[in-house]
Amino acid sequence: MKIEYKRLTEKELDNFIDKRIHQLREEGAKEEIDLVPALKDYYQRHMAEGTFVSWIALDGNTMIGTSGMSFVEKPPYFGCPSGKMGLLSSMYTDPDYRRKGIAKELLSRVIKDAKEYGCGTIQITASEMGVKLYTDFGFVHNENFMQYKL
Repeated sequence: MKIEYKRLTEKELDNFIDKRIHQLREEGAKEEIDLVPALKDYYQRHMAEGTFVSWIALDGNTMIGTSGMSFVEKPPYFGCPSGKMGLLSSMYTDPDYRRKGIAKELLSRVIKDAKEYGCGTIQITASEMGVKLYTDFGFVHNENFMQYKL
């Protein structure tokens, strides 16, 4: 098995979106709408602006792993003086390829991109399955996170 890692391009976007939908389903999301058009719009705009980056893992022509990092900016604060933050998403590995270091390699690559962008912190809403990967990598729980749904 020879895994190839490469940056996501427009060419792989439909396949990437399929993996994202599969990930959301696996995490138990309720499907009330067709999310594909909104995802495609988001990824196309933010890839063009440089505010979304992704690395994918391929086994031959088959996409077996994905990662994503959105860059956002908020007023600087003591914990993040640049105000630039990475929002990690789309971390998914095909079940047949799990526990082989693929997600860790993808995570390393998007974190490197976030450093190069100037991010001072990275946040993720982790699935149960992902907590061990992120904890082992050095992520820590932030008990202050709250959300208000509009």
